[in-house]
Amino acid sequence: MAAVAVATRWWLLLVLSAAELGVARALQPPNILLLLMDDGCWESCCCGHLPRVWVPAGSVLQMGWGDLGVYGEPSRETPNLDRMAVEGMLFPNFYTANPLCSPSRAALLTGRLPIRSGFYTTNGHARNAYTPQEIVGGIPDSELLLPALLKGAGYASKIVGKWHLGHRPQFHPLKHGFDEWFGSPNCHFGPYDNKARPNIPVYRDQEMVGRFYEEFPINLKTGEANLTQIYLQEALEFIQRQQAAHRPFFLYWAVDATHAPIYASKPFLGTSQRGRYGDAIRELDDSVGRILRLLRDLSIAENTFVFFTSDNGAALISAPRQGGSNGPFLCGKQTTFEGGMREPAIAWWPGHIPAGQVSHQLGSIMDLFTTSLSLAGLEPPRDRAIDGLDLLPAMLQGRLTDRPIFYYRGNTLMAVTLGQYKAHFWTWTNSWEEFKQGIDFCPGQNVSGVTTHSQEEHTKLPLIFHLGRDPGERFPLSVASIEYLDALRRITPVVQQHQEALVPGQPQLNVCNRAVMNWAPPGCEKLGKCLTPPESVPEKCSWPH
Repeated sequence: MAAVAVATRWWLLLVLSAAELGVARALQPPNILLLLMDDGCWESCCCGHLPRVWVPAGSVLQMGWGDLGVYGEPSRETPNLDRMAVEGMLFPNFYTANPLCSPSRAALLTGRLPIRSGFYTTNGHARNAYTPQEIVGGIPDSELLLPALLKGAGYASKIVGKWHLGHRPQFHPLKHGFDEWFGSPNCHFGPYDNKARPNIPVYRDQEMVGRFYEEFPINLKTGEANLTQIYLQEALEFIQRQQAAHRPFFLYWAVDATHAPIYASKPFLGTSQRGRYGDAIRELDDSVGRILRLLRDLSIAENTFVFFTSDNGAALISAPRQGGSNGPFLCGKQTTFEGGMREPAIAWWPGHIPAGQVSHQLGSIMDLFTTSLSLAGLEPPRDRAIDGLDLLPAMLQGRLTDRPIFYYRGNTLMAVTLGQYKAHFWTWTNSWEEFKQGIDFCPGQNVSGVTTHSQEEHTKLPLIFHLGRDPGERFPLSVASIEYLDALRRITPVVQQHQEALVPGQPQLNVCNRAVMNWAPPGCEKLGKCLTPPESVPEKCSWPH
C-alpha cells in the first residue's frame, strides 16, 4: 500500500524541534541527505572536542567503528566529520542489517530485514551473498523503496555512486523510484579483460556512459582516481538545482572509495598518516564538509536532515593497507560480531537536533527508511512488515525506545541484541579451509569458543554477552548465573515472536549466469563498446565466504 500523508505531522515536528524558527520554514518538508560510506570504520571523528563522559566505554567508530576522531582514532584527520558530530548527534549503538554490502543497502531503502526482501541465498547455511555481475536476481518489484514513497510528498530523488541491488536493467534505480542516477550497479572491481568478464559499467540515469578502468580510470598501482570528486560534483549540482526549484529533495550519496581497491584523487594521495586508506578517508571527509558548507551557503541547512553512516563494518581482511578499524569490537565485515555489524552514525539537522549530543538508542540502518518517511510527513506502508524505527523521538526529544536488533547472516538468525545483552545462537567466522588460505575476518582476535571456524550451534544455550561491560564479546556470561537466566528470559520470547511471524522473501541471490553481465547495456553503441557475451547457462551461485 502506498504511503499515506499525515497532514499535521511536519508542523508538529517543527514545534517539537525548533518552534522559534517560525512557520515559514515549514512550508515544505525538509530535504534528506543519506551519506553512506562503504566498508566503514570509525575511530576518527571529534575525540578532542566532545566531553569524555558522552562517549560510552569502549566506543570508537566502523566506516568500520574505529576511523573517526570522535570515536578515538588518533590521527585526527577527519575535521569535517568531527565538526558534523559536534554540531549534531552521535549514535554509538547503531547497526547495519547485514555484514555485507548488497543486503544492507536493500534494508536501508526498504526498511526491512534482507530476508524479507529476498536478499539472501539458500545455497549454503549462514552464507553471506551479494550481487556480483553474474547474479540473475535483484530488488523485487514488490518491494517499495524509499524514493518511490517520497514522491508522495513531492520529493526529487537522486542516487550518486554504488547501487548494488541488481545489475539487470529491470533492477536499476530509475525503475524503483529514483529520478536520477550517476554511478554503477556494483563496486569498482577490476580491471577485467572484456572477454571472460566485462568491466563494470557506469551510468547516468538509464544510459551507460563508460566503464571503470576505461572511461573512468583507476590506477591500481598509485591508487589515483577522480571518482570521489565526480561523485561530489554530482551531489553539489543536484542540491543547487533542487534549491533553485524550491523542491524538497532526497539525495542518497553512496560512495565507495573506502572499499578495496582503495582510491583517492591526486590532491589527497600521500596526505594521510594512515596510508592510502587514510587518503580516501580524508577525501571523503573533505567532500562531506563541502556538501554541508553548500547547505549553509544556500541557507537551507536548517531545512535539511543529514545522516552519515556505513553499510557494514570494516573489511579487516583488507587491513591495514586497504581496510579500516573496528575499534574495540570483535572481527569485521562478513561476520555478525559487533565489528561486522555496528556502524558509525551521525545525525545533523541544525536548529532541530540539539548539537553535541549522544543518543544511546539502539539504531539500525533500516531506521533511515522510517525516519525519512516521518520527516516527509508520510507513514510507512501498512501491507508489509517494516523493521525500521522512527528515530525522530530519540533525536528531537531524547526519548528511547526498547527494541531488538537481529543479526542475520544469509537466511540464518545468528544473534540478537536486546538492551545491553547480546545472545549468539550460531557462531562462525569462515571455514577452516579458507582460514588456512589466509582469509581471516578476525585478524589477531581469536576468542576461544566464539570466533569459530566451524558453524557452531547455540540455540539451546546461547552465548550471552553484556555489551556495556564487554563490547569486544570476549567474556560470555556463565550459564549458571542469575544474570544469564534473567537475560535469557527476556530474549527468548522476543526471538520466538520474530521467527513465528517471519515470512522470508523469494531468495534473489541463488542463481548466476554470465550472460546477464553488462556486455551490451543501453548506450553502448554510442561508445562503440558493445561486447559479445560467452555462451552461458544459469547455475547455482557459489558463495565461498
